[in-house]
Amino acid sequence: MASLLPKYTSLSHAKQLQAHLITTGQFQFRICPSRSKLLELYTLSFDSLSFAIHTFCQILTPSTNDWNAILRGLIGSPAPTDAFLWYKTMIRGSYRVDALTCSFVLKACARVLAFSESIQLHSHIVRKGFLADALLGTTLVDLYAKVGDLDSAERVFDEMVKRDIASWNALISGFAQGSKPTEALALFKRMEIVGFKPNEITVLGALSACSQLGAFKEGEKIRAYIREERLDMNVQVCNAVIDMYAKCGFADKAYLVFESMSCKKSLVTWNTMIMAFAMHGDGCKALELFEQMGQAEVDPDAVSYLALLCACNHAGLVEEGYGLFNSMEKSGVTPNVKHYGSVVDLLGRAGRLQEAYDVINSMPMVPDLVLWQTLLGACRTYANVEMAELVSQKLVEMGSNTDGDFVLLSNVYAAQKRWADVGRVRNAMKSRDVKKVPGFSYVEEKGVIHKFCNGDKSHESWREIYAKLDEIRFRIKEYGYLAETSFVLHDIGEEEKENALYHHSEKLAVAFVLISTSTGTPIHVIKNLRICGDCHAMIKLISKIYDREIIVRDRLRFHRFKQGSCSCRDYW
Repeated sequence: MASLLPKYTSLSHAKQLQAHLITTGQFQFRICPSRSKLLELYTLSFDSLSFAIHTFCQILTPSTNDWNAILRGLIGSPAPTDAFLWYKTMIRGSYRVDALTCSFVLKACARVLAFSESIQLHSHIVRKGFLADALLGTTLVDLYAKVGDLDSAERVFDEMVKRDIASWNALISGFAQGSKPTEALALFKRMEIVGFKPNEITVLGALSACSQLGAFKEGEKIRAYIREERLDMNVQVCNAVIDMYAKCGFADKAYLVFESMSCKKSLVTWNTMIMAFAMHGDGCKALELFEQMGQAEVDPDAVSYLALLCACNHAGLVEEGYGLFNSMEKSGVTPNVKHYGSVVDLLGRAGRLQEAYDVINSMPMVPDLVLWQTLLGACRTYANVEMAELVSQKLVEMGSNTDGDFVLLSNVYAAQKRWADVGRVRNAMKSRDVKKVPGFSYVEEKGVIHKFCNGDKSHESWREIYAKLDEIRFRIKEYGYLAETSFVLHDIGEEEKENALYHHSEKLAVAFVLISTSTGTPIHVIKNLRICGDCHAMIKLISKIYDREIIVRDRLRFHRFKQGSCSCRDYW
């Protein structure tokens, strides 16, 4: 009867077939492949899940394939967790469940990150011995990765009897998009060793990991593989390569990839390249690229304008950024809260705090915490205590309890040596159990990622690193360096403040690379927080004294230090 189901048919034809099955008595056969295919047609081809369920309810003894057809349809429905309820009905009714049944239910749960249901289903899968099915195991790995339980994802992967390329891709992508980019790269290498050939999905995950870590050398190897296997015919792969180069500190290399693409550039391609220039503080190139985008008849979207506003922010192009913001609606793009946040940042960086405050109050939507936090950061830069206190009160009223709000306000008070107020803010942090996010930095050396925290002595070479810092400390003072102790939020002596500053994570990372590499080797540092003013001033001098190009990627942007100057022109 399967031959009665043409590849392309209409809903009315399908209903005619159903009528035929009913009148001939085949509809109530215990196993009827045509009936199962018919249910699939209703759910997948004709988007009529309700009619499929109505038809299913008329079957006296539905087969496993009939149940699976409905479960498959529920994956894309408005209520995917209903698949779990159907599954429980199958179990209670003693219907035979197979690996495909569990796979469909898992996919439905994964779509809405239904964690508790997924755990129950996982235990059923183990008891029924279905984990030997590669597709089912892969779905489990993917689900655990998406809900952020990377340990469980890895455990399922390790327990799988049989793995295919999709299994490896699921865990590599999960690690890369989660909190284990180093492990993602290690898994990528292990995959090649055991004989699996990376495909487009694999390299996307590996490139994402390189982007997070700033692992340029590993990214270069992956890029070489992509070219060798001609995977760069895929626009998504090209976009990921552009992003990797940009986040590893090489906007020029990213642009070479952008220019040489043999596949058609997508809107994402243009946006990625504009954001790359933004991160590197090259607002003029970002604006030029935006003009080229128009010439190529590619319509900008909300992301395009956000990237452009970021570019103007980091380059100090206040009027240009403001003009872009005001032209958005004419281009058919309605500004959202992130665009308003960029304008507030644009004005705040330029010291126009009152204008930034007025923009927030004039917004057509309710401002979020990030907007006020952005303005608070500008208050820190320009030591505006009155505005900082006003903004902090707004944040308190909105229920904010993040460490950054308290630290920024403390910074404002510390810069004015108002230690009693600093103490009051610190006490408020303690009473609310607010923990300060520790600063850390990464560097890659000989394919190994080294992580440093502030005041770190856990590295095997910490004695040599601290000795190098002492040498640096002596040499930079010959060039007139004075520690910017206003960045230390404690009422302690100047010498103690200087010692605290010297052991920031990025300084430890730079010192490590100086003792580990030959003269002239560039230094690449990835930092989780914004670089402080003292580290910025000190690294500028290190780049001159030791004749090293030093690239630091902090939470917001890139700083490229060379011969005593920074690409940000001290505007960040």
